[in-house]
Amino acid sequence: MTVVVDMLVVLCGGTVGTLLARLYYNSGGKSKWVATLTQSGGSPLLAIPLLLTPPHPAEERQPAASKVVAVYVGIGVLLGFDNLMYAYALLYLPVSTFSLVAATQLAFNAVTSRIINAQRFTALIANSVVVLTFAAALLGIGSSSDETSSDVPRGKYALGFVLTLAASACFALVLSLFEVAFEKVIRARTMRWVLKVQMFTNLVATAVGVVGLFASGEWRTLPGEMAAFKNGRARYVLTLMGTAVCWQAAAVGTVRLIVRMSSLFANVTGTVALPLVPVFAVVLFGDRMTGIKAVAMLMAVWGFISYVYQHYLDGRRAASGKAGTECCICAARTAGDTRDGQTGRPARPGPGPVKPGQKPGRAC
Repeated sequence: MTVVVDMLVVLCGGTVGTLLARLYYNSGGKSKWVATLTQSGGSPLLAIPLLLTPPHPAEERQPAASKVVAVYVGIGVLLGFDNLMYAYALLYLPVSTFSLVAATQLAFNAVTSRIINAQRFTALIANSVVVLTFAAALLGIGSSSDETSSDVPRGKYALGFVLTLAASACFALVLSLFEVAFEKVIRARTMRWVLKVQMFTNLVATAVGVVGLFASGEWRTLPGEMAAFKNGRARYVLTLMGTAVCWQAAAVGTVRLIVRMSSLFANVTGTVALPLVPVFAVVLFGDRMTGIKAVAMLMAVWGFISYVYQHYLDGRRAASGKAGTECCICAARTAGDTRDGQTGRPARPGPGPVKPGQKPGRAC
């Protein structure tokens, strides 16, 4: 049930966050650095649940502070630049096209999971990688008919397409690095560590966004942008706050899924939102659901199903392995302490008779 709750948080947070980010642009927002900050700027809110979680047990091994800081800074900087690429991409692409091209992060995650996390690369995963790659290429071919479907800058479609691909690859790398950090450095899977890692990496990403905002000079345009916002100053602030909260909720759910399952599983869950965002975008923003988008969306769903089915097969294989393999030592202990008739010593436990359909037991 906790995994299901985390999946729902990822789906709702990612879908609403993407739609609110597009609403910011459609209503007159133009600052890419502000859009970047909304993806990590809600991290201070995580201090509230962090204070409510129980402290680390006294017997829990604490990782070296230098390694933890390296994790925070390294992943945080990558997140900051990844958020910037996503912000530009969402400005240059209709939200439906952006969501479908961003599905390639699943394909990139398959590669990073194989190289970094030693994830098995099966035929079903390979099928999903190929299908998602062709889906992204199909959207690129149909770009000429899509440039006028919403209020995106003309002539920027190709750049938005490339930025979305680059951001997807970077995000896939970040997910795999999160998994490595919890396995090799932190070596704990408590909610407190999840919140700490999420909050501090996002604080570093926020610092990157703040530096970029002031270095680029965009901070001078914010008062005018707020005044010219289509829905008023109050809705300007509420849109940014809502976007920040949604992205943080989705990020926490993603990290929890990485800790409980794997980075690949977390990415698969985020892909479930693919059919949702384009539908809402058509209703809310007037994006056209063209035939090419429909085919690409179906291909993306096909790729997602391939991942889910592979996970299902792995689960069944693991369950059958546990049910069919019995530890011979434990079986002997269960049968009782039988003694050798000649020496009087406890008999050495053996594998015993193998039941029909059961694999021979092995020692623990």
